[in-house]
Amino acid sequence: MPSQPAKTLESFPNPAPQRDYQIHMKIPEFTCLCPKTGQPDFATLILDYVPDKSCIELKSLKLYVWSFRDEGHFHEDVTNRILDDLVRTVKPRYIRLTANFNVRGGITTQVVAEQRKKGWKPAGKIELAGFEMQ
Repeated sequence: MPSQPAKTLESFPNPAPQRDYQIHMKIPEFTCLCPKTGQPDFATLILDYVPDKSCIELKSLKLYVWSFRDEGHFHEDVTNRILDDLVRTVKPRYIRLTANFNVRGGITTQVVAEQRKKGWKPAGKIELAGFEMQ
């Protein structure tokens, strides 16, 4: 049976919870619908996070991202909604989601949402999505 879109995100135990390390993912085929016109919006999602006790499972992430293709969302809404669901699932030390939406009406949009676990500071230098954190 072929895979179906799903709103369920799954995780697995972090294999190295004693250290800070970055997980970087590029999701180049994100699609949702414009809530005003019903036309498709295409984006590349870039996910960077420092896991704590768990990591996001990739197949569930793929099916979760796929679940937005027939839903209407403003760029800002869908980016923050995805980030909130990821935070709820893996409770990372740090996470940043960058959504680079394709040109629509002559305008490109980039939405960046991030969250840091209260009190967490990186053990050393960690570069996330081209930004350096200290």
